Amino acid sequence: MERTKAEAVLEAVLFTMGDTVEIGRLADVIGEDIKTTREILQEMAQRYESEERGITLTQFDNAVQLCTKADMYEYLIKIAKAPRKMVLTDTVLETLSIIAYKQPVTRVEVERVRGVNCDHAINKLLEYDLITELGRLDAPGRPLLFGTTEQFLRCFGVKNLEELPELSPVQLEEFKKQAEEEIQLQLDV
Repeated sequence: MERTKAEAVLEAVLFTMGDTVEIGRLADVIGEDIKTTREILQEMAQRYESEERGITLTQFDNAVQLCTKADMYEYLIKIAKAPRKMVLTDTVLETLSIIAYKQPVTRVEVERVRGVNCDHAINKLLEYDLITELGRLDAPGRPLLFGTTEQFLRCFGVKNLEELPELSPVQLEEFKKQAEEEIQLQLDV
């Protein structure tokens, strides 16, 4: 497929989908290999930036999404209703950070770290699409496992989990201490 036509097809697909699309699927649509498709997408992203367009291509691991640039928000709110604002309390943020760093993780594991019930926080995070159910743990009761979503990556401006800030040695030591306490509690039972 001609390069200009391939770009037009990619742009149309990404605009219509309105969500992330795997690069492999896009490559199939335009009849190219993944490497060539990545090159075309990179050129499109560079052109959107250099031409100061209102859209941008955002990449997440092996998927891309056509998005409105952040600096266009003030203009969008003039024409659209004010978007529903996410309210992330300290409790919800703490729960989210535990899930982000320890995923996949069960509700019970999160509650052990926090020391309190996390039902409300987990339900809020699911409602905001910041976490998702990843399946069930192969253990008695088959508890649900939770992990972060692409929406989480978008909201916090990272492309993948490796870009999350590293835990400080103090935080790591605290996690280790909590894990040792959990093991000791299980042995005492």
